[in-house]
Amino acid sequence: MSCNYADGLSPYSNKGVLGLPETFEQGEQLDVKCSMLAEWIINSKHVVVHTGAGISTAAEDQMVYGHWKKKVKKPNINISFNDAIPTKTHMALKHLIDKKYIHYIISQNIDGLHLRTGISRSCIAELHGNMFTEQCNICESQFVRYSPAPTVGKKCLEEDCKRYKARRRGCRGKLYDTILDWEDSLPEYDLEISDYHSSVADLNICLGTTLQIVPSGNLPLKNKKFGGKLVIVNLQPTKQDKKADLIINFFVDDVMSKVMKSLSLEIPEYTPDIDPTKINVSDAVIEWNIDKNDIRSIKTQYDKILKEYRKRKLEEKSEKETVNKVLKYEYLAKKENKPSNVVIDLTID
Repeated sequence: MSCNYADGLSPYSNKGVLGLPETFEQGEQLDVKCSMLAEWIINSKHVVVHTGAGISTAAEDQMVYGHWKKKVKKPNINISFNDAIPTKTHMALKHLIDKKYIHYIISQNIDGLHLRTGISRSCIAELHGNMFTEQCNICESQFVRYSPAPTVGKKCLEEDCKRYKARRRGCRGKLYDTILDWEDSLPEYDLEISDYHSSVADLNICLGTTLQIVPSGNLPLKNKKFGGKLVIVNLQPTKQDKKADLIINFFVDDVMSKVMKSLSLEIPEYTPDIDPTKINVSDAVIEWNIDKNDIRSIKTQYDKILKEYRKRKLEEKSEKETVNKVLKYEYLAKKENKPSNVVIDLTID
């Protein structure tokens, strides 16, 4: 499976604005911003990272995304999904997850490189699918593949569900690839858990995405009403730049290398033994399902934050109404030429 996977998708014209100019931070400014990002990561309680195609370019699979967006020429590089390996950014994010500096990853990428770092499914949502996963059309169980799916656009792979091998319980379903076609709805559980994590995050970090595709591109803004920060790392301008608290225009791998150095952490090397797609055990079945308990857990956090937010808004509204009453009384008293000798209790219950 090479870079022409997009030939399997339906024609679609509205892919966003392409070919935007790239800009680069200069010298000391880049170092200052990377240090600031590292400091924010350290001081945040819940950090969520949103990843796009820009984090995979160093893996030489930019030709995949380039062809997807129907550029004039197909790239000359003919590297398969199977041959590409996780980048420094992929490996850094996995290490930051392990060290609990970041808490969740929301990916728009279909290349499977996050999965191949050995990351747990409890730490990642894949909004647009994964070339290395397949899903049953009946029980909806997902499984890791040992090679890229031969189809895209949620087509039948003509293989039986592997649930019996995984759980000793039968299922008569068929397996389908998980790659969304343009008009397909996003996977329900991935989108739901992404919404909650994005909302409770005090820091949302966007890496290598112009945030043009919705609803994925709107998720990083979910924390703003709760007082959270938004950081964007991308070479091109993005749809959400005006709402960002920090923008870093530079190569994502270089930014992550500097951030890791500021955190006194080494970026681990990729090795096949951590890669679930490289397991050699005959008939081994690896499930790739979101645990509903994980959804309930993050929803509990979201409900708590939402309750506090609503309480704060009610207090602000009550205070504003009280102030308005005082101003109105003073205005009327002045208008009637009467002394303002009435004391009004401004205490908020």
